[in-house]
Amino acid sequence: MNRKKFYLRKNLFAFIIAVFLFGSISVFAVTYFPSSSTTYDPSVSGLNSTNVQDALDELYNVCQTITSEDLIDGLEKDPYECRYFFTGANPNNYITFNEEKAGWRIISVECDGTIKIMRRESIITRTWGVDSVFANSNWADSPLQTYLNETYYKQIVYSSRKYIESSQFSIGAIQQNNNLQNQITNENKTKWNGYIALPTLSEYIRVSDNNSLCGSIELYNNNREKCNQTNWMKPKKVDYWYTLTPDRDLNNTEVYMIHNEYIDTISVRWAESAYPVLYLSSDLKLSGTGTQSDPYTIK
Repeated sequence: MNRKKFYLRKNLFAFIIAVFLFGSISVFAVTYFPSSSTTYDPSVSGLNSTNVQDALDELYNVCQTITSEDLIDGLEKDPYECRYFFTGANPNNYITFNEEKAGWRIISVECDGTIKIMRRESIITRTWGVDSVFANSNWADSPLQTYLNETYYKQIVYSSRKYIESSQFSIGAIQQNNNLQNQITNENKTKWNGYIALPTLSEYIRVSDNNSLCGSIELYNNNREKCNQTNWMKPKKVDYWYTLTPDRDLNNTEVYMIHNEYIDTISVRWAESAYPVLYLSSDLKLSGTGTQSDPYTIK
């Protein structure tokens, strides 16, 4: 995969922060010399900062958190958001967490330096909503959400749990005929704050490294044999599992799920597998190469 560099675009006169030399990463202190005509537009850079110096500081902090060559080499810059995804059939994104060696995989590195990870195996099979006429697809009300953030959260060993960040998860509903950009926009319209959730449907689609062939629900299902071959998140056994993304149906009772072969919707009253997803703090440092035999390990 091509190496991706963090950078500012347009009229910013600055040194590039991350410099790759002979397969290693060096991070340098930065100063800048803007011309009198330099302007800074955060909507162009995709960062949270509102001026040049803060933007440089923000990028510097991001680069500091990513200390492994393989972590950088395995990432692809997302064209839709300020995120970096591990993509493809089997990238080097294995990580040890909760004393489970290579038991988790890194989905993405965020521009705030946090790292989003997903457990390789399901932890439970249960309904998303209550099994009654009052079932709904609101994640905040979901018994599955309560189980993950109360029961399961407390089962994670403290040495790992202390690195979990309370974060904003995208839980907005989407329509099946959306293109990927609209799908991401709609997912992001509604947020939920907590410790543990599930992967969104757009994340499942985006970790395939064949966007032209697999870049929407319709495309993915039409080309599912090839798409599944380029998607590390695809279950390695026959399974049905919930994503975090509701379907915008009339009764708000269905969510998107991943079948072993394709993407579909299902009632929240059905019991399906749950693969936990969470964010790790930007303060941690990683060692290892990210392979299954030498997974990333929190120092």
